[in-house]
Amino acid sequence: MKQFIVGSAFLMFISSMPADATNDHAISLVPAPRVQKIVFMSSFGDTLPPIGYVAFCRDHQPECRPGRRFADRIQLTATKLQEIEEVNSAVNTAVAPTTDLELYGKPEMWAYPSNAKGDCEDYVLLKRRTLIERDFPGSALLITVVRDENNEGHAVLTVRTDRGDLILDNKRSEVMRWAETPYTFVKRQSEKNPLVWISLLPPNTAPQTAMSASNSH
Repeated sequence: MKQFIVGSAFLMFISSMPADATNDHAISLVPAPRVQKIVFMSSFGDTLPPIGYVAFCRDHQPECRPGRRFADRIQLTATKLQEIEEVNSAVNTAVAPTTDLELYGKPEMWAYPSNAKGDCEDYVLLKRRTLIERDFPGSALLITVVRDENNEGHAVLTVRTDRGDLILDNKRSEVMRWAETPYTFVKRQSEKNPLVWISLLPPNTAPQTAMSASNSH
């Protein structure tokens, strides 16, 4: 009701103005266009990979090498989106969340889910492998470290598409655009080389302390 009253008063004010005043200073009542959220992430140079990822690559060297087929982004057709959503849902349903400490007795251990259990990066690794098995290019499937709503380390999978960067997350059943998540994006794999990691934090951002992607599962 308050909005309606203010709007009516404004229109009465406009109608009471002299004609020359409204002609010289035209007032537009057309709504301003909505500002669209950024659909592609920005990167800010190389950074150090997570310690757990380094250890994972020592044991899984073939999976940490650049693939033979490079694609900067995939074309997001309806079929591709359905596949992405299916993989995200299937892995989230099949794996029960637990911590590395509970599963391995270590604070940080990157691995594929064991006995249908795993923490955030274990979900990510399985989703990435599953999508690659479905002929998605590994260069468009990037492990990403974020800070969640509680400012804790968390890992998600970024899928780079021609319609924006999509996020597969074990905390959410739906696939989301990166800018629509509640996360602060810290770093991710380079699309050119999975062994290289790039910062997603602007240079003027306060330095991040050493963090584990497993703080949140």
